[in-house]
Amino acid sequence: MTTSSSDAKRGAHVRFAAATGVLAIALFASLPLRAEDANPVLAKVNGAEIRQSDLTLAEEELGPSLAQMDPATKKENVLAFLIDMKIVAKAAEDKKIEDRPDFKARLAFSRNRLLMDSLLASEGKAATTDEAMKKVYEEAAKQISGEQEVHARHILVETEDEAKAIEADLKKGADFATLAKSKSKDPGAADGGDLGFFTKDQMVPEFSAVAFTLEPGKISDPVKSQFGWHIIKVEEKRNRKAPDFEQVKPQIETYVARKAQAEYVAKLRESAKVERMDQAANTPAPAPDAAKPADSKMAPAKK
Repeated sequence: MTTSSSDAKRGAHVRFAAATGVLAIALFASLPLRAEDANPVLAKVNGAEIRQSDLTLAEEELGPSLAQMDPATKKENVLAFLIDMKIVAKAAEDKKIEDRPDFKARLAFSRNRLLMDSLLASEGKAATTDEAMKKVYEEAAKQISGEQEVHARHILVETEDEAKAIEADLKKGADFATLAKSKSKDPGAADGGDLGFFTKDQMVPEFSAVAFTLEPGKISDPVKSQFGWHIIKVEEKRNRKAPDFEQVKPQIETYVARKAQAEYVAKLRESAKVERMDQAANTPAPAPDAAKPADSKMAPAKK
């Protein structure tokens, strides 16, 4: 079968048009979305638009109350809230609520709070550079590395006589963890009295003084503290190591941001004229201290 020259040309045009269509689709697919496409209108209330950005902001504000909802339910609930808010807000405008002194006072307070929060968030974000966070990490790691940790178990009882009786059972060969489960009044009794690893300052002084002098595998005489009488068994000792940077990065980021914010507020206070009419002397209130970076292995004193 032969193909005429005109048929061949038509076929070529069709193939070119098809290829051009595919190319056009690919090009359009690579173009950025228009603002209205990225922020679509989800509903209208008496002509007033509710967009995706409104929904996102409301989700941030309502936060904890939405935590247990699946995405679809969350969207429906938040959108319903926004619709009701628009309706009620319009009714409030019609009743001139915004002209009332108490409303104006709350509006001024909310405006100032939002301005403050937005500026401090910006300052905190600008301060949390990798360089700043790694500097804090390195300084903290120097203090942590080399510090001794002890892994121990203990049995806690009310009286010295009880402690001596347990000590006698242990000398006869009784299992420490088993006795801890049956005799100890400490919350960790269910784990055989296991306290895990801890540093000297994480325990009450009387406990630490004994635990850090015992050799691994040894059991102490009865030790008295404010909580009662302890029998201590040291399982292991080691030099403490700093956690990896990535492991504590969120805590360091929070610390660096808060420190920057506190310093920024303190600097602004220096140039501000603050007068306290409720005090005899015009004494400025102290600026809040930045929180210290959280250490993943730090814990309050244990029994």
